Amino acid sequence: MQNSVSAPVYTDFSGLTQLRAQARKDPESSLKEVARQFESIYVKMMLKSMREASLGDPLFDSTSSEAYRDMFDDQMALQLTQGKGLGLAEMMVQQLRRQHAGLAATDKRQTIAASEATMAQPLSSPEGFSQALMPHAKAAAAELGTTPEVLLAQAALETGWGKHMTQLPDGRSSHNLFNIKADPAWQGKTVQMNTMEYQHGKPIMQSARFRAYDSYGESFADYARFIKSNPRYSNALTQAENAEHYVQQVHKAGYATDPAYSDKWLQIIHDRFPQATADVS
Repeated sequence: MQNSVSAPVYTDFSGLTQLRAQARKDPESSLKEVARQFESIYVKMMLKSMREASLGDPLFDSTSSEAYRDMFDDQMALQLTQGKGLGLAEMMVQQLRRQHAGLAATDKRQTIAASEATMAQPLSSPEGFSQALMPHAKAAAAELGTTPEVLLAQAALETGWGKHMTQLPDGRSSHNLFNIKADPAWQGKTVQMNTMEYQHGKPIMQSARFRAYDSYGESFADYARFIKSNPRYSNALTQAENAEHYVQQVHKAGYATDPAYSDKWLQIIHDRFPQATADVS
């Protein structure tokens, strides 16, 4: 724990210099001492006001005596504010802490909002989409034993490269990159949306409830859990090292009702990620 730096003598400029340096390194530990310094300045102002309001002393009314009197007031102000002082310093400390906490909370909210806005912007292009989501795709792909490009291609198919993401009622993104529906076992956030389903090869518009996440990372992680925990995708997992086999088995297991789903998925892989068609080593 660092010792507090103080300036017990008003001419101790080195102590004040140390205080400023410590405040830059550790603002919290210096907060009380800074507040005490302000309290001493306030006391000095009070003493000066009291002297100016008095009739003065003709025996000591001279330029030199005034200088010594000012020096005495400076030192007295510091001494009066040692220890608990007048209580003003503690009041300032509490007020500054409340203000700092409020600013910190505001900064955090602004940082999160800015991060989401920055994150949403790159998803408007295939290149930005791939670059922004690649770290999450790699983590999920490692869980499933496939390549990250295969997952990026599926997310691109489901959301139109991020342009058609389901949204919450307040307009915020659901971050659901794979359009996983919210089954009865899902305990997280949800969003109700219209979706195109195919019955006997014919498209039908239906309303369904989808999962919602706080980030794209959560979406990828949940996709990996969804595939691994659902027995119907066991064949896909056993063939995950082969991109084409994985895509075909996921479709065959009923991930999507669109008859051309696997063809569209593979087309994106071939066009944008041709290297993913090689087996995972």
